[in-house]
Amino acid sequence: MPEQQTRSSEPHHGIRIPRSAYFAVVVIIGLLLSLIFEKLNAVPSWTVILILSTLLVPMAVSVMRGHHGWTRMLGLGMTGVITLGLVISLVFLLYALFNHTTTAADLFGSAALLWICNIGVFAVWYWEIDRGGPLKRHSEKSDRPDFLFPQMTFEITGWAAWIPMFPDYLYLAFNTNTAFSPTDTMVLSSRAKLLMMVQSCISLVIVAVLAARAINIA
Repeated sequence: MPEQQTRSSEPHHGIRIPRSAYFAVVVIIGLLLSLIFEKLNAVPSWTVILILSTLLVPMAVSVMRGHHGWTRMLGLGMTGVITLGLVISLVFLLYALFNHTTTAADLFGSAALLWICNIGVFAVWYWEIDRGGPLKRHSEKSDRPDFLFPQMTFEITGWAAWIPMFPDYLYLAFNTNTAFSPTDTMVLSSRAKLLMMVQSCISLVIVAVLAARAINIA
């Protein structure tokens, strides 16, 4: 009986969710943020790598062992860390612009890296929140969708059982960063709309920083 109860309490234990692209993007974000911090003389460049490693390693172990609850908590914690790193980088970028604490080359380079990080960070957010997270999306207990992808709106042969993967959220974040809108994907929930507003604002600020430096306003 105890064994049966233990097994029934882990209904999703056998579900395997493709996470290679997710892990790759998180690692890239960490590396880019460390480069930004070093260029802007913010915090030590190894700080982000150290914090992410303390979350990324146990998360990888949790994924391999199928502990979805721990994976979810560690994933949200890691998302919070990279978001904080993004915000801190943006603050130091604005400080460097108006106080001329770094060279023009470093300022342009940091702004470009930060713009790329903005795509990755919000791709991770969209991946984590849509329909209650990746586990629920791949199970039969999915929450209501936060995004309505084109594949979900038409009955097309071969797409009936389609589930969005991480590259789909990366594409969504890229469109939001460049066009300041989701383009072909409809945004349904309030939390998704709020996240997209924040991403668009950050992208706009970065572009404004580049424009201001290019014409020597600041």
